[in-house]
Amino acid sequence: MPFVPPEAAMPDNYLPEVRHQYEALPYPPCDPQDDHHRLAQTWLEDLPMINHYCFAGKQSFRQGFRALVAGGGTGDASIFLAEQLRGTNAQVVHLDMSAASIALAQERARIRSLTNISWVHDSLLNLPGLGLAPFDYINCSGVLHHLADPDLGLRALLGVLRTDEQPGSLGLMVYASTGRTGVYQMQSLLRMVNGTETDAQRKISTARALLASLPPGNWFLRGEDLHHDHRMGDAGLYDLLLHSQDRSYSVGELIDWLGDGPGGHGFHLSFSDVQRGRAPYQPHMVLGRQPPPFIEALRRLPQRQQYEMAELMIGDIITHSFYATRHAGTIAPYGDPAYIPFFFHEPLTGDVAAQVFGSSGGQPFRLSHQHSGVSLMVNPGQYGARILRLIDGERSFGEIFAQLRAEDAASAVIADDATLFADFKDCYDTLNALERLLLKHPQSLA
Repeated sequence: MPFVPPEAAMPDNYLPEVRHQYEALPYPPCDPQDDHHRLAQTWLEDLPMINHYCFAGKQSFRQGFRALVAGGGTGDASIFLAEQLRGTNAQVVHLDMSAASIALAQERARIRSLTNISWVHDSLLNLPGLGLAPFDYINCSGVLHHLADPDLGLRALLGVLRTDEQPGSLGLMVYASTGRTGVYQMQSLLRMVNGTETDAQRKISTARALLASLPPGNWFLRGEDLHHDHRMGDAGLYDLLLHSQDRSYSVGELIDWLGDGPGGHGFHLSFSDVQRGRAPYQPHMVLGRQPPPFIEALRRLPQRQQYEMAELMIGDIITHSFYATRHAGTIAPYGDPAYIPFFFHEPLTGDVAAQVFGSSGGQPFRLSHQHSGVSLMVNPGQYGARILRLIDGERSFGEIFAQLRAEDAASAVIADDATLFADFKDCYDTLNALERLLLKHPQSLA
C-alpha cells in the first residue's frame, strides 16, 4: 500500500480558504521597495548549491535552463533565481494561486528590470494541464504541507519535471514536527479560543492578546526563539499560528514518502538546513561539544537512523529543506581529481582556512563554527591545511595535488591522489556538511 502522509486522507479540501488567506495576507510579507537596495536570498536556490547536489557539478545554467517556482508567493525564490540567471537564456516560471502575491512579486521584478520571469496565476494542482513542462529544477517551498493531499501536489510537480537523459530535480521545504511542537500546541489553543470566529482581523487580535498573556511555562514561549513569523506583521502571525491547513513531517516520514521507503517515490534526498547544512542531521555534529563514548558507533549506523536520531537530539529543526533527485549520482563526487573545490556562503579564503585547520600541527582539533553553532573535533590530516591553502575556486583537486607533489619533490615520499583524498576527507566532509565547501566540474564553466 502506498505511503500516505499524515492526514493526507482528510475529506475536506481547504484550498479555497488557503487561497483567501494569501489574497488578504500575501506571504511572505514584503515591501517591494526594499529591492532597490537588498536582494533576498533563499537557501536552496543558490545556483552553486543546486549544481553541486542536483547536477553533479556539471550544470552551466546557460543552455535553455528552465526553473519553476511552484507556490512562489511574493517572489523571494523567483527573484533570487532570476537575478542569478540574468544575462542567460534561462527562464523562471513563477506560479501562485494568489493574485495579490503575484502582484508584489511582479513589482519586485519591475524594480530590478528582470525580464526572465513568466507569471502564472493558478494552483500547482493544475500544473499537468497548463502546458508548461518540462523543467530542469522546481522549487516548492512551504507549499505541500498546506495541501489537503500533499502527495497529489507532489505528483503534479513530478508531472512537469524533466525525465530524459538529464532528469530534473526538486528543491523542497516542508515543516518539521519536532521543532514546531509549541506551534501546534498554540494552533490548537487558538482554535479553541477563537471558536466559530471567521473574521481574520479579530482572530489576529485574539492571538496577539493571548501571546501577551501566556505564562512562562507555555511550550510556544519556551521555544519562541525558534520562530519569527509572528513578529513579521499580521501575515506572518496568521501563517504561523492561525493557518487553516498545516501539517508537518519527521525526517523518517519524508524518506518514507519521497524516498526509498515502502511505497515511496524513490528519490534521493539531500537535506540542508539554512546556514547549518547537514549538521543538524548528523549525531556526531549535534553532540560534538561533549560527545558520548558511543558516538563512533552512532556514526556507523545507516544514514536514515542517524538523521532520525539527530532530529530528536537537536530539537530545533523547524523546517526540512532538501533536494530530491532521481539518484545519489547527481551529487558532485568527492574523490575525482577533475573537480574544482570552492568555498561558499562565507568570505572564506584558502589562507584563512589553512590557518584554522593548521593550528594543531596535524592533530585533531576543535572547530567552532559561529554561523551554524557547530562545535566538534576535526582531524585535519597531514595535508589538510596545505590543501585548503591552495583552494581558490579555479584549481581542480588534480592541480592542487600536483602542486603539493611539486613542493615535496625533494622528499622521499610523494603521496598519490588516493592518499591525499583520504587524508583530506575529514576536512572536506566537515566543511561540505556545513555547505562551506562545494564542488564544480570544469564542464559547468563552458
